[in-house]
This record gives sequence, structure tokens and C-alpha cells, in this order.
Amino acid sequence: MAHKSYTLKSVLISKLSFKPPVTQDPRTFNSKTKSVILICVGLCASTAGFASTIYFPGLPYVTADLNAPSIATTLTAALYVLMMGIAPVFWAIMSDNWHVRRTILFASMVIFAVSSLGCAFINNIWGLVVLRCVQAVGSSCGQSVGAGVISDCYPVEERGAAFGKFFFGLFFGPLLGPIIGGFLIMSDFSWRATFWFCVAFAGSIGTILFLFFPETFRDDLKWDNDNASLASTLTIDELCQPPAQKLNREKSNASNNNDIQADNVAAKESGIAIKNESQRQHPLAAFVLLKHPFIMIASLISGIAFGCMFAIETLVPDLYEEYYGFNSWQTGLSYLGAGIGNLVGSIVGGSLSDRLLLRSRRLRGGRAVCEDRLTANIWPAFLFIPFGILLFGWSIVGGLSFWTPLVAFGIQTFGMNQVMTATSAYIVDATPGSGASATASANLVRMVIACILTLIVNPLVSAIGAGWTCVFLTGLSVIAFVLLVILKVWGQKLRNWSGFRD
Repeated sequence: MAHKSYTLKSVLISKLSFKPPVTQDPRTFNSKTKSVILICVGLCASTAGFASTIYFPGLPYVTADLNAPSIATTLTAALYVLMMGIAPVFWAIMSDNWHVRRTILFASMVIFAVSSLGCAFINNIWGLVVLRCVQAVGSSCGQSVGAGVISDCYPVEERGAAFGKFFFGLFFGPLLGPIIGGFLIMSDFSWRATFWFCVAFAGSIGTILFLFFPETFRDDLKWDNDNASLASTLTIDELCQPPAQKLNREKSNASNNNDIQADNVAAKESGIAIKNESQRQHPLAAFVLLKHPFIMIASLISGIAFGCMFAIETLVPDLYEEYYGFNSWQTGLSYLGAGIGNLVGSIVGGSLSDRLLLRSRRLRGGRAVCEDRLTANIWPAFLFIPFGILLFGWSIVGGLSFWTPLVAFGIQTFGMNQVMTATSAYIVDATPGSGASATASANLVRMVIACILTLIVNPLVSAIGAGWTCVFLTGLSVIAFVLLVILKVWGQKLRNWSGFRD
């Protein structure tokens, strides 16, 4: 009876506590538990893209129903994207400083649900703009905190596959969002039905988190020293060490082990945690991280790839209505090509990233550098992305079948996923202990670029046409390719210069 009472008490603490205790190294969780965790963070991450794209087919209806100027309707989409970039920074700060993942994710779903409910009732376009910003705050938490969860649960050599599955969740929303949105908009509730669906979606995810998601925040100082079973799993600091330092480390491990353990015990007794103290001293750590060139360059690479995709996504409703006469339901279905490209790209990108990383390590005789994460699968992506963009724009202008731009969009998103998976894993690998904050900083750059492109692509199409607008986007992708070459060749030197030494 006492045992049952103790078990019930432990369960209640783990479910209701703001900061549930982490009694086991998250990297030793069994595969079933890790799969549940990945599903949960993938669902949280999917809400951002889902709430964005479910709304796209209804943009013309919002303008008509609220008697709104077109720029105001555009702002409901553009500012949503901007807040998707800003909010994760603060979610990551709270998560890293408070050492908690579960409560942060659950709170974000509550905000997402309440703001979606407000959007369903609003009758003023500017009120809708404000509520869409709040909705973006709630839906964007999974992007940065989810990356932190992956860093908690997976060692370096397994993160590529984990990120691939995570990005499947991230792009699961954009796959189903416009299809569901196009169908719902045809109902009596019109565009408001999309927000009612978001309320239900947020409630479902919140329930799943409450019931099945454990706390995962990993205290590296504790688990890296205390858990001998993970001795064979190298940290990224060890993986990135050059041969001389690696040899010295191996020689000194045996003689220094007792001293290290004694120092660690003393640190624990005095309540000192160097990493955590540093994070408290820098409450805007995610913004500060952008001063490091290697983080900024990696962020720009993924930001341009994502921004070009989002720009095309924004153009689809108007272009398909103008050139093909599509209604909201048909417009929603036209996003299937992009969704399939995202799905296949996330699966291929994640598995290849880890395999090629391990191959590079073998070729180096067991030594690895962080830039090995920028593997061979990322280079063809910069052929797929510009080819898909150009084919999309000129096939529409040329009057080709709607199947052509549909497939072209899928080609572009496939390439984008290779870039997103590799650069996201690289950023986490290269900034040990700051995975959530570093990912949030990259996400900020990504969403700012997407916001700017969202605001300018429609005026560009009006001024120079869809074909030449896509030429402009292709030029941006070429710039991203040049930045990738710079990061691959000089990334290690840039990290050393920034103080992230091997």
C-alpha cells in the first residue's frame, strides 16, 4: 500500500510540478520513450506551420468578410511569420534558464489554444493581426525547445536522424494545413472554421504532452561525469577535438579521474554549475549567439532556403486562382506537392546526415569535426532549390498544366529539407549546452527573412511578373550556396575565432 502511495505521489509530482525531477539521463531512455518524446515535440513544432498554412486558402475570404485593405490581410500572415522568429528566442531563454522543457511546451499550447479561440470570434482586421501575433507566440515554442529536447536525449551521432524525424513533424503542419483549411473554408463558418480547428488541435496536443511527455532537461555537468555507461558516447566537445588534444585527454583521463570526481562533488555541494550560471548572466543569450560568424552564416543559409519556400507558399493562392481558376479547396490540395517534398526530404535528409557523418569520422580514423555535419547530401540541394523555384514561376507564366508548378514546389521543398536538417544539426552540435538558444537564434534569422520575402513577393509579382520574381528568389539561393561553401571550408576557423575551440 505504501509502495502504491509512493508511486502515485511520484506520478503526481511528475505531472503537476513546474519542474519535474529528472532521475535518469535522458540519453539512456529506451527507444520507445524516445519515440514518444520525438512525436510530442514534432506535434508541438507542427503547430506553427499548420496554423500558418491552414489560413492561406482563406485570405481572400478574410479580406472580403472584414472589409479589410489587402495590406492588412497580408500583415496577418507576415507578422505571424515574424513572431515565429522572435518568440522562440524567449521560449528558449526560459527553458534553458529554468532548466525545464515539459512545462514550457505545455504553456505554449495553452497560449496557442486561447489565441486561436479569439481569432475565431474577432470581427476587426487589426484585432486579427494582433491575435495572429499571439497565436504565433504559442505555436512557435516547439521549434527551439524541441531542438533542445533532441540535444537532451540524443548523442551527436544520432541527432541527424532525430532531426529528420523532428522536421517531419515540423513540416507535417504545412502538408495538411492548407488541405484541411481549404475544406473547412467551404463550410458555413468560412475562414473562422480554421481557427476552431486550431483550438481543437492545440487541446489535443496539450493533453498528449500532459499525459505522456516526461521532463528531459539534461544537466550535462551531472550526467557526463556520473553516468559511466555513456563513456563510449562522445560529447561534441570531444568529437571536435584535434588529434593532439584528443591524445592528451586520453592519457590524462586515468590519472585525473579521481580529481575530476572530487571537484564535481564539491561543485554540486556548493550549488555551482558554470554553464547554468553563465546562462543566467546572459538572459538574451540567443540574440548574443548571432554575433558568432559561424552561427550567423548557418542561420542565413537555412533562412534563405526556408524564406524562398515560404515566399512561394504565399504566392500559391493568388497565382493558382488567377491562372487556373482554383477555389479554396483546390488551392489547398495544390500544396500536396510541397508536403510530399517535405516528407521525403526530412526522411532522406535525416538518415543521410548521420550516415555521412559517421563515414567522415571513419575516414579521419575516428576523429571528427563539426563541419562533417555539412555532408554530401546538402550540395545537390542547391540544385533542387533553384530548379524548383524557376520551374514553378515560368511554368505558371508559360501556361503549363497545374501539375508542373505543383511538382516544382515539391522539388524545392525536398532540397530545402536537406539544408534545414544539416544546418540545424550543425548549429546544435557546434554549440554544446546551448542547443535551444542557438536554434532559437537561427530561427529568428530564418523567420525575419521569411517575413521580408512574404511582404515583397506579391508587389514583385505585380511589378515584374511571377517568372522574374522566381529568378530573384533563385539569386538568393545562389547566395546561400556561396555561404555554405564558406562555412564548410572555414567553419572550424570561425568557431575557433569565436571561442568555440576544438
